[in-house]
Amino acid sequence: MTHLAIQNVSKQFGESFAVQDFNLEINKGEFVSFLGPSGCGKTTTLRMVAGFEIPTAGRIILDDVDITEKAPNQRNVGMVFQAYALFPNMTVSQNIGFGLSIRKEPKSMIAERVKEMLGLIHLEQHADKYPFQLSGGQQQRVSLARALAIRPQVLLLDEPLSALDAKIRVSLRAEIRSIQKKLGITAIFVTHDQEEALSISDRIVVMNEGKEEQIGTPFEVYNFPKTAFVAEFVGTLNKADAEVVDPVNLILSMDGIQFLAAAGMDGKQKGDKVKIAIRPERFSIASDLRKANVIDSIVENITFLGSIVRIQILIGKTRFHMDTFNNPFLELPRIGDKIEVTCSKEAVLIIGDGK
Repeated sequence: MTHLAIQNVSKQFGESFAVQDFNLEINKGEFVSFLGPSGCGKTTTLRMVAGFEIPTAGRIILDDVDITEKAPNQRNVGMVFQAYALFPNMTVSQNIGFGLSIRKEPKSMIAERVKEMLGLIHLEQHADKYPFQLSGGQQQRVSLARALAIRPQVLLLDEPLSALDAKIRVSLRAEIRSIQKKLGITAIFVTHDQEEALSISDRIVVMNEGKEEQIGTPFEVYNFPKTAFVAEFVGTLNKADAEVVDPVNLILSMDGIQFLAAAGMDGKQKGDKVKIAIRPERFSIASDLRKANVIDSIVENITFLGSIVRIQILIGKTRFHMDTFNNPFLELPRIGDKIEVTCSKEAVLIIGDGK
């Protein structure tokens, strides 16, 4: 059942649209990420759900109630900001209980809820400290607890991890997801970091120029991008221009080398130019277990990336990257070696028209 519906929402500033005809339905307890580059409209959409911006057109429905034009304090929504936004003159406990105090809840109830939230974020021993006495990660957990203390119908998170270092980001995003699952709360998470979105979301909304490009699970968005923008923005991608040889049997040619695809040729004719894409991890060095496409290549470079080894290969006149897991007991090819590589026909994505 739909918990939050964003229906045909647009937001115009002057002559330009920050968000245009945006539609999304979110189920109760779902964790949805808005993913896209800076300026794509994801934060503006979040601010309209929070009530900080009023849509130029469209409606926002929360539990069958139209909240489109309600003020922020008239909608039961919790917000976690990028910059923590804690009150420096209040202790951790006072910050967490602030929203409840504004609502004039009984002091005994506030104390009980604050204690519950401190336990949830594992900061019981820091209850009487001030924000400046905490690390960035601890401050953001306090901000999260403050947003959750009011028991919101929806939790909104606006790039809450971008100010933290990489290691803390990974641990805190896992903690946020764990808390969200435990409480069963509906959450919208705004990020430009594809790894964050892929790792914690039930669904991802990929946005570009104020519109949704694709909505789907992380698996769907990564493996089956519906537009060229999604294919390029999410994950690492090899791209090349190719020509349709046989649209019925889904045969393509690139630099005279034939590839088999699995889909994407509806409406295509022999000789049509297309752009193809193959993820680096979909290539492998040919062995006895060969896939649909077996291709001659030359190794041009090898880059060690820790758990991954990235091999740059030349296929025809086009350079591709091939990723393989680091295995210290297997011998890698050498620069200049001629090797056969293979990929499945499903790995060959047709993402648009070519030159």
